[in-house]
Amino acid sequence: MSVDLAQYLTKWYVIIAGLVAVWGITKYIHVQSFIKKHGCKPAPKLEGGFLCIPILREVLKSKERGELLDFVYAIFSKMAAKTRQLRLFGVLIVITDEPENMKAMLATQFNDYDLGFRHAMLSPLLGDGIFTLDGEGWKHSRAMLRPQFAREQIGHVQALEPHLQWFAQHVRAKKGNTFDIQELFFRFTLDTATEFLFGESVHSMHTAEIGLPVSKIEGVAQFGESFNRSQHYLGDRTFYQVLYFLINNKEFRQCNANVHKVAKYFVNRALNFTPQELEEKSKSGYIFLYELVKQTRNPKVLQDQLLNILVAGRDTTAGTLSFTFYELARNPDVFEKLKTEIYEKFGSGDNVDLKEITFEALKQCEYLKFVLNEVLRLYPAVAMNFRVSNKETTLPVGGGPDGQSPVYIPKGTTVAYSPYFTHRDKDYYGEDAEVFRPERWADQKKLGWAYLPFNGGPRICLGQQFALTEASYVIVRLIQMFPTLVSKDDRPYPPKKAFNLTTCHHDGVFIQLQ
Repeated sequence: MSVDLAQYLTKWYVIIAGLVAVWGITKYIHVQSFIKKHGCKPAPKLEGGFLCIPILREVLKSKERGELLDFVYAIFSKMAAKTRQLRLFGVLIVITDEPENMKAMLATQFNDYDLGFRHAMLSPLLGDGIFTLDGEGWKHSRAMLRPQFAREQIGHVQALEPHLQWFAQHVRAKKGNTFDIQELFFRFTLDTATEFLFGESVHSMHTAEIGLPVSKIEGVAQFGESFNRSQHYLGDRTFYQVLYFLINNKEFRQCNANVHKVAKYFVNRALNFTPQELEEKSKSGYIFLYELVKQTRNPKVLQDQLLNILVAGRDTTAGTLSFTFYELARNPDVFEKLKTEIYEKFGSGDNVDLKEITFEALKQCEYLKFVLNEVLRLYPAVAMNFRVSNKETTLPVGGGPDGQSPVYIPKGTTVAYSPYFTHRDKDYYGEDAEVFRPERWADQKKLGWAYLPFNGGPRICLGQQFALTEASYVIVRLIQMFPTLVSKDDRPYPPKKAFNLTTCHHDGVFIQLQ
């Protein structure tokens, strides 16, 4: 290399280094000015080892054992702070269970946060839908879905009855022996969700055990398990954050393909209807897929929206019902009190007037409402969630020694929040916050953002009332038909919980029901 060339390159190295230094100093000054202006102080650091790989490894191991939520809760309970920060693979992550911070992310500072990598993490199964999109795509999805949960649709609880009768046949087939009611609830909600959303049920409860013909839809036999396994992998992808793409094995891809095959069946079926046939089929009630076909003929749009809403319509309700019967079986006094209210209001046995079990009547069952509130408090369907800052912003509290100062949030920061932790906070729920006690809701003070079973702000769950009505109806009818409930689970409490996109029991709810 000539002397002149070396001098030339050295000159440019110096210039570039100088520019980088100027940029760094300017950036530092800007950040410090922002921090001073907003009175920000850092949140306490959570030590997790080199690049936080050791703690991530333990988190993933605990997830496989069904202990993730309680494992992380135990770590955080040892810290006085309710907001903490760590660096996973060098990327800043803030974790909070402060209600004011949740309110900021989900409502008052909604435009400062979006879903970040969520689309890329979840798209192999869910594609482009209400749970994966931001901005205009999300607004359009929400507008399409809103009519599904209109007030008049919520009231059609009697449409659940045929599926409940098949459910009851499965229970009677057990002849008083121990069985896993969660497995039945997942089949039940799959059947009802596909009927309400797709216009035809997959009838996963139709089995030889109760003398009903198995569905002839190709792939239905594998659908439920494939849907569950896919969500298991999606849950892992969210914990890997920026390295989500590492979770993409053969089983994951095959499960996605199995799910998509069944979704395509419904999409193609709807696309083959003439406009007149669609109108005729819509007369019996609002069917989400049929209304969607009137807006778009794009099969991928239809498939993605179906699968997004199925996650909410099936999994959350099945999990809530499973936890409800788990706690009712463990707490006979609560079960008897609830049974008394139901029998006084709606009668018992087989000779009941189903027309009396309406949306309005269910809302007036006070103790039933207390029970569901308590189940959703201890076992929120989405126990942990996250947002990513799309600009330089703040969280209102969590910084400094007393945790009362704002926290500086650089652009691109993942902020995780956990209703599961907040719902166990003794500051809001008292010293018995970890105890299942529905009676607390009789005099529970206004909680605001400290009770968040259905998220909040502009992205609050559209199907909240729909889900509560369905769960209430199912509970009432099962207790009417089966007055005796016994827990057959002697495993330690609290129960192990599977947490992927939503929460359910890790390995079943074993009871006797007759």
